[in-house]
Amino acid sequence: MEKKFAIPGERIKQLVPPMGGCFMTDRITVDGLKIGYMYREQPDRPEDSGWRFFSGDETQDYVDDSSHTAIYAVNTAANYDPDIIPFLETPAPCAFEKDSVSGKFSRVEP
Repeated sequence: MEKKFAIPGERIKQLVPPMGGCFMTDRITVDGLKIGYMYREQPDRPEDSGWRFFSGDETQDYVDDSSHTAIYAVNTAANYDPDIIPFLETPAPCAFEKDSVSGKFSRVEP
């Protein structure tokens, strides 16, 4: 089944410089939810930024199903939720969670 993205590819704008790939779940890219949790780990390869983005409501079963996650440019993640941009240069390891009331990210233990 082909995915229908919440933001069509032609509407993706260059918001951040190229910095490699990231993992992002369909809850963001298909369902259109904002990023609620993100962490950065040491990348396995040069083209990997180390960033992993989640809406925050994914269950472990959802995340374990690889069809719900794909690799995207970090710029794509920034288009889905520009609130992540100030945190993208934070070195790994790090993690941030968005407060559901204020809508602001704060650092949490990875």
